[in-house]
Amino acid sequence: MNPATINLINQPLLVMESASLRLGRHHFGPYTLTLHAGERVAVLGPSGAGKTTLLKLASRELHHSGGHISLLGRDIRHYSLREMSRRRAVLAQTTHVAFGMQTELVVSLGRAALEIDPHLTTIVHNAMQLAHAAHLAGRKMDQLSGGEQARIHLARIFAQLWDIEQGLVMMDEPLAALDPGLQGELLDSMQSYAEARGHALLAILHDINQALHAFDRLLLVNNGQLESQVKADLHALPALQSLYGIHLGSLMTPDGQAVVYRKKNAALTARPQAHSHLNS
Repeated sequence: MNPATINLINQPLLVMESASLRLGRHHFGPYTLTLHAGERVAVLGPSGAGKTTLLKLASRELHHSGGHISLLGRDIRHYSLREMSRRRAVLAQTTHVAFGMQTELVVSLGRAALEIDPHLTTIVHNAMQLAHAAHLAGRKMDQLSGGEQARIHLARIFAQLWDIEQGLVMMDEPLAALDPGLQGELLDSMQSYAEARGHALLAILHDINQALHAFDRLLLVNNGQLESQVKADLHALPALQSLYGIHLGSLMTPDGQAVVYRKKNAALTARPQAHSHLNS
């Protein structure tokens, strides 16, 4: 193990200390969290709660006006765009590309920060395989369904940090446009990809069961604030009930897996939501 790798292990990957942002009349934050290499953290909250804003601050798409954000111990504002692209990858909720672009070209855009990339073709091919998109090679983006396009963009993120260790992968609803079977397959791919490289995975999700089964920790966001951080297990149910204003139950499947469900006719008093027109 080289000294650089040892240095990465001994320090947090991402640190947000009371990071905040004001957009018009709306205030987001303070967000305080620490994310280590190899962690899998899901961000949950009602629509309009500020989850996407949290991700945009962490990725430097938005600039914080208060507090501090550091990546590998260095102020996030001091990274060049090229340096940032080799340390973190972001899958946005909505991604647009020029009509008619070939799928392999879109995936290769994840490697754009490299002036010389001798393994580009191999990495693009492997990334598409991992994203269950190899059969889409040679197609054009405007010929694909929404779910197929989502797989191509996931492959682009895989390609971006394919040859990097202990990077930060951030995803905003990465499974939203996919059928249930493909959701499970791609969730497995995301996990294996991150585990093989020690990447931290920070993902906004709306599926509570996916968050509980595939992630280590939950960040619960509401009204523009990070309300709590809890371990991803059934002990999180009271906090989740409060977050969404619903009653939740759980049951155990024959194979020993816990499943959470919403109890009918047992809604809690809905909590007021803010910023619904800005971010999810």
